[in-house]
Amino acid sequence: MIFGFNFTFLSKYGFYYLEGLKVTLQLAFWTLILATIVGVIMGMIRVQNFKIVSSVIDGWINFIRGVPVMVQIFIVYYGIATSLPQFWAAVVSLTVNSSVYIAEHTRAGMQAVNKGQMEAARCIGMSAFQANWYIIIPQAIKNILPSLCNEFILLIKNTSIVSVIALHELTYTSNSVRANTFLAFEPLIVTAFIYFIITYIIKKLISVLERRLHAHD
Repeated sequence: MIFGFNFTFLSKYGFYYLEGLKVTLQLAFWTLILATIVGVIMGMIRVQNFKIVSSVIDGWINFIRGVPVMVQIFIVYYGIATSLPQFWAAVVSLTVNSSVYIAEHTRAGMQAVNKGQMEAARCIGMSAFQANWYIIIPQAIKNILPSLCNEFILLIKNTSIVSVIALHELTYTSNSVRANTFLAFEPLIVTAFIYFIITYIIKKLISVLERRLHAHD
């Protein structure tokens, strides 16, 4: 008993939480990689003079931002990616959602870089892609790092929503423990604490990265 709460169930169901945490971290890892790649590419395209393509991407971003994440998960799982396993359907759903926010952060960060940087890069023979990749993007990342940190933390928390398609991640595991132990509150406290630890570690790692980038400057 801790503060009047009964956590003795962890001796029997602690392994369940470890398995759920494993799935959650794998889900976040693959989503983070794919969403970052897709989001950065979309952000780079939006700052170019490709009006038709930029307009299509802008419409896509506005649509995804206006639809709840749970609805997106249902659309992907039951309509678009029905042949995919639950795990990869969840990855696709979260990638679609997270990538549009990363795209907006990337666009804002790139536009905040002095335009003279691009002009100088083009003058020495770089293509637009090379200038963006080697000159603009590294500077933009420094500008948007706090926003990306918040997006990564939000991504970790959004993994809990895929429990609606019965993927055995942390939140689904917590609900299973509640059903088996008939404890309504304590399993949720454990789940909340695990999510807090994960997001806190990410925040600290980003803080270390920020300090190193500033020191390099």
